[in-house]
Amino acid sequence: MRGEKMIIELKKLSIEQASDFWELAFSDSEADWTKWNGPYFYDVLPSKKEFECSDNEYIENPFRKVIWVEKKMVGMVFAYYEDKPINRWLDIGISIYDHSKWNSGIGTSALKLWVNELFDQVDLPHIGLTTWSGNEGMLRVAEKIGFQKEAQVRKVRYWKGCYWDSIKYGVLRSEWL
Repeated sequence: MRGEKMIIELKKLSIEQASDFWELAFSDSEADWTKWNGPYFYDVLPSKKEFECSDNEYIENPFRKVIWVEKKMVGMVFAYYEDKPINRWLDIGISIYDHSKWNSGIGTSALKLWVNELFDQVDLPHIGLTTWSGNEGMLRVAEKIGFQKEAQVRKVRYWKGCYWDSIKYGVLRSEWL
């Protein structure tokens, strides 16, 4: 797909799409994406029954949007406040669940769309992104879209017998616009 013009859209997840999204994202607890998306947290993936509930935090959430490429779900962008309940420090993230779509430019394009949308939605001067030194793809994407490396907390993420750095990136509204 690289080099081709892809139609990428970000849309809220509807309850009608929950089952299909669960199949894409959470049906395989050993999926490749789980090894890169903060694996040191040891998050437990939701069961299909849990995920299909209407009070699921993914459903119709303006801070979680499904990435659609050519009318097919491939991943999700998300945002969360680091400083609840004040809500002045917003961080973002992305997961491309469909491994065949990695290294195709989708993550870069989707994150650009997401940052544009968030700066339109929230009146904040800064948007951040936190990852870890083992996730080289995420490091490249953050820099490619114009985020600046703002912090590197050394040897605080422990995964598979090794310590990794936590890396924080950010962009100011004035730099983005």
